[in-house]
Amino acid sequence: MAQANFSRTASRGFTLVEVAAALAIAAVVAGMAYPSYLAQVRKTRRTDALVALMQVEQAQERWRSTHASYAAELNAAPPLGLGLSAVSAGGFYRLSLTAAGAAGYVVTATAVAGRSQAADSGCTALMVTVSPGSVQRTPQACWSR
Repeated sequence: MAQANFSRTASRGFTLVEVAAALAIAAVVAGMAYPSYLAQVRKTRRTDALVALMQVEQAQERWRSTHASYAAELNAAPPLGLGLSAVSAGGFYRLSLTAAGAAGYVVTATAVAGRSQAADSGCTALMVTVSPGSVQRTPQACWSR
């Protein structure tokens, strides 16, 4: 009597259910990771403002070394001002210089509306206040490295 050969061959590939389950898991993981990724990108782009503010500080100190007061104009060409751009190098922040005088000044970097940095909660406006004998950088949490 002949024996019937009922051995199964190994199937290759994935079933539709397995593929759907894998895609669902990937979508959930991506959905949780994307907001964290965006927050990290915003924190990294914040350095654009920090660098621009520090450049203003340096330019102001160079100006003050040869003048009786700090410069009142950010983007006016020397000898009327610092000759710096009113927009950060990356274009994520606008700079403004206020309260400039013999004793100090205030420079602010404000996130450009419509760009991703405008959603950087708590850090949309970074400020440096220079007064006699002190420099304050606010908000302090936004200046952390």
